[in-house]
Amino acid sequence: MDLQLPKGTRDFSPEEKILRDKIVGALKEVFELYGFAPLETPLIEKFEILASKYAGGAEILKETFRLKDQGDRELGLRYDLTVPLARYIGMNPNTKMPFKRYQIGEVFRDGPVASSRYRQFTQCDVDVIGSSSMAADAEIISLIYTAFSKLDLEIAVKVNNRKLLNDALNYCGIEKSRQESVIISIDKLEKFGINVVKNELKQQKLDDKKINTILGILNIQGNNQQKISQLKKILKNSEGLVEIEQLLECLKIINLEADFDVSLARGLAYYTGTVIEAFLKSSSVKSAVCAGGRYDGMLGAFLGKGSYPAVGISFGVDRVYDAIFEKQKTAQKTNTQIYIIPIKTLNESLKIAQQLRNAGINTDIDLLDKSPSRNLEYANSFAIPYVAFIGKKELEENKVKLRDMKSGKEEMIDLQTLLKKLKS
Repeated sequence: MDLQLPKGTRDFSPEEKILRDKIVGALKEVFELYGFAPLETPLIEKFEILASKYAGGAEILKETFRLKDQGDRELGLRYDLTVPLARYIGMNPNTKMPFKRYQIGEVFRDGPVASSRYRQFTQCDVDVIGSSSMAADAEIISLIYTAFSKLDLEIAVKVNNRKLLNDALNYCGIEKSRQESVIISIDKLEKFGINVVKNELKQQKLDDKKINTILGILNIQGNNQQKISQLKKILKNSEGLVEIEQLLECLKIINLEADFDVSLARGLAYYTGTVIEAFLKSSSVKSAVCAGGRYDGMLGAFLGKGSYPAVGISFGVDRVYDAIFEKQKTAQKTNTQIYIIPIKTLNESLKIAQQLRNAGINTDIDLLDKSPSRNLEYANSFAIPYVAFIGKKELEENKVKLRDMKSGKEEMIDLQTLLKKLKS
């Protein structure tokens, strides 16, 4: 048998999984702090739902894993968490609005496999459904800052508005039917640079005057207020610009700020208003670690049931993991707090281990009757902070010999004192 993983998938070692679980756990705490409730949906959806005109679109459909059940029904593995959210709301029309949900789960895409691009990966999404207020967008940005503060990572948040971009393209004389493809090219500005974007716009048959006007608007410099002032002279009655001002004002009220970046586009077609990206400061991870925006209209069109204004973001667990691992340099190898070494006292040691576990202490015990030196080597290899030797002498005194693996200090200690020490 050839023991290999399917292409584009991976195992996570205990060290990797411990850190990933800590990241996800921290995010869950923050999501719930902001009043978001957990939602879980199946990995498998009906293919017709994934393939809906207003779902992910033709490009993502090419990457959808398709399958059939034994009843010959067409199914597919979910490629994001937004389509299942839309389907859930459609099936639960009495859901109270605004609906604030978070979901953390695996998604699947059968796309080209490249560095840091996988066929199975984790998404962490938060969405507010049913509110068109910029206060909802500001709350999402506040949540981003709180989450990365909890993860001890410093970030910069950039914002823009798709209505504003469309207004700018109208000003430049770009027909509405061509604006989406132009925005997709603009989205490549940060990653590939101005020359690549210029060439793409030329391939779309835009003349130099229009290209230079577009790039001139995207390159407006200054602080947020200066950019807004310059844009007001160019774009009259821009709803997108009004929303940017409202968003920045909401952030100011809660003592937060974001960088208004006129060139920020987000290439997906369903964005209708605010777009958001967060980047790490002082990290080799240069791609956005969190991104999203407002997608008013998508859920309503998808469900054919009127208006569902919506705003949401997704956290990139893999990129956050890379940044934290880079910062820490070492990985935690176990969640075990104490390792018990029985010295011809296995039965009694099992009882003590159970007492520790009943008290909420993560406890492991030698079950292979290894020598003390081999046990110490084992505990040290996993960086377990404490080891407890339990022999006949320790049992007679109702104590254990506790060794601090970092300092090497040893002491005889009773169980109650041990519990206090491990819980402190």
